[in-house]
Amino acid sequence: MSGFGFEFAMPAPRPPAAERAAAVRQLFAEEARAERPDLATLCLLVGASADGALDDAGIDSVQVELDRLAGQVPYRPGGPAAWASALRQLLGERFEFRGSSGDYQRLESSLLHEVLRRRRGLPILLSVVWMEVARRAGAPVYGVALPGHFVVGFGAAEEQVLADPFDGGRVLTGGDAEVLVAGATGASLEPGMLVPAAPLEVVSRVLNNIRAWAAARPERSDVALWAVELALVLPSHSARLRYERAQLLVQRGDFLTGAAELDAYAEVVAVVDEPAADRVRGQAHSARAMLN
Repeated sequence: MSGFGFEFAMPAPRPPAAERAAAVRQLFAEEARAERPDLATLCLLVGASADGALDDAGIDSVQVELDRLAGQVPYRPGGPAAWASALRQLLGERFEFRGSSGDYQRLESSLLHEVLRRRRGLPILLSVVWMEVARRAGAPVYGVALPGHFVVGFGAAEEQVLADPFDGGRVLTGGDAEVLVAGATGASLEPGMLVPAAPLEVVSRVLNNIRAWAAARPERSDVALWAVELALVLPSHSARLRYERAQLLVQRGDFLTGAAELDAYAEVVAVVDEPAADRVRGQAHSARAMLN
């Protein structure tokens, strides 16, 4: 892939953290707005935001590893069920990619390069590994964003086969999928839940998971900030992310910038809810007062 615009090879020094973060964010924005965004590239740029040691060479090595794994998938094994079985045997059984409850407590479980290294991760990142390996091998594969639990699908709707990478690639029956949805939301499985997820939907959900992880750890507001900043450059995002970013800036001591962004968000909110806008303006005023 194209580089960050910096020379990472020694003896050249690494760029300042803020400069590097801006370069990664720019690359992420460009990829997100490409005609056909590449899921692996987007996830690796998320990883580069989290891990300052993940440079161009590291990103390239991840892509090479995905290619290597794909080269070990049997050549065109057959229909969707055969593809699902082949990926389960390779990734789930031979290389032991899977997840556990403890993985939800680790930031690494949301970073593609770490999931590939550890062979452990959240359902959505393990699904990204499955999708990227299967896609490279020629499989009709896609992500399926079930509420609360991401899985992969093989084949068209009328012959769809679902597999759960978090459970080592176990093939799911219709009843299994219903249990997953009911366990996560208490709702029933709907046909619309089984449609393929676009790359930008997948990476948006990855960033949501990271923001949720950071929200439970106030001392990691640095993670929350870069995750929300990446989410803001996606072509489609909630306006409330601007409010979240403003709050994080204030929390991290950048009172003036945070206050300015709170005022800007208040102008957006005022169109539909003036009392709410006044409350946000009050927060901006309080942020500026912290300078005194």
